[in-house]
Amino acid sequence: MGFNNAPGLGAPSRPAAANGGFDVLVVGAGFAGSVLAERLASQLNLRVLICDKRPHIGGNAHDRYDDAGLLIHPYGPHIFHTNSADVFDYLSQFTEWRPYQHRVLASVDGQLLPMPINLDTVNRLYGMNLTALEMEGFLASQAEQIEQVKTSEDMVVSKVGRDLFNKFFRNYTRKQWGLEPAELDASVTARVPTRCNRDDRYFTDTFQAMPRHGYTRMFERMLAHPNIKVMLNTDYREIEHLVPWRHMVYTGPVDAYFNYRHGRLPYRSLRFEHVTLPQEQYQAVGTVNYPNDYAYTRITEFKHLTGQAHAQTSLVYEFPCDEGDPYYPVPRPQNAEIYRLYQADTEQMPNVSFVGRLATYKYYNMDQVVAQALATFKKLKAGLGAAQALHTPGLHDAATAAVTPLSEAPANGAALLPARTRRDGPAANPALNGAATPQ
Repeated sequence: MGFNNAPGLGAPSRPAAANGGFDVLVVGAGFAGSVLAERLASQLNLRVLICDKRPHIGGNAHDRYDDAGLLIHPYGPHIFHTNSADVFDYLSQFTEWRPYQHRVLASVDGQLLPMPINLDTVNRLYGMNLTALEMEGFLASQAEQIEQVKTSEDMVVSKVGRDLFNKFFRNYTRKQWGLEPAELDASVTARVPTRCNRDDRYFTDTFQAMPRHGYTRMFERMLAHPNIKVMLNTDYREIEHLVPWRHMVYTGPVDAYFNYRHGRLPYRSLRFEHVTLPQEQYQAVGTVNYPNDYAYTRITEFKHLTGQAHAQTSLVYEFPCDEGDPYYPVPRPQNAEIYRLYQADTEQMPNVSFVGRLATYKYYNMDQVVAQALATFKKLKAGLGAAQALHTPGLHDAATAAVTPLSEAPANGAALLPARTRRDGPAANPALNGAATPQ
């Protein structure tokens, strides 16, 4: 990463922290932003300002207690799993863990069957008594020969055949994406395995666990470093001209950063309906999928995930939709072409690091985002540790007056700062002595 020191614009030769500014402005307080904020503050002793448009930290992994005292995930279930010891060890600095192996059932033909498809799924669905070896032969007999697997439909029917595809995948995919499986990249269904044994775990990763006291508590500990300041309910555009900074970590939608200059990148969103019931348990496993019935795709019961003992239980119903917060990049060739244009733009922004699912237009699991953030830190370490900061005299007092530690973060800190005028694409801001100006 390069750093624009803007020679000739009067940039001082001392760090921004010494002048009262910030070394790094982090946009987004989810996994990508929080991990980088923590690393930059704790390992390089840099001053970091992290802002988020939402009224809380943690991004979509944020959890909270509802009115009944049940720990819920407002943005749908987030189940942590990884094969990376480095990622697990890193997060273990900020949380204890509760071992948890997620299980999913699918409502198909009047039965609740294990998902991903395994030996018990097939035996119960078709009334057979296959062994593991016979299961391999059965699936081979059902699979269709496809010379070049390109789409999600190709991926499934080439492994398990048309009938299992129709029962478990076709309608679920239609609901989830609003598209036919034949219109989606093969990567969508490649994520779901098929097993010839009786393993009914949804994931098989080495490390499977939930933060013992929840994700939000873990994020609070991650951002508790005295060098980190947090602003919530704050769009970064409202403060980027007011707060001195010399590098930005951007975790929002990449097309929004560049003011949609190449068009909007499609995302699929979700609508959640949370229900609290006066009973201890509603369903046998954490999640039940409904591929062929109802408008929702699945129901998750949080007590399975959290292990909380409570007289009541809380559920969430998930309804995929086009409008709303961006959750899933839509994997289609034409969308990949648009992203490549934005990716080329990001490569011209040496003072900005684009990290995370939205900023790189890729579907990542939580552990993959953490790994990407840790890798980005290693790249930034040399440059940010040595580069000279940019500072705008006179801005410090006004800019940092509204910046408080996490425990004191204002509910409407953004109201103290004027909104900026949006422009098409990045431009240098002389007031910041050449710091990159995102859109």
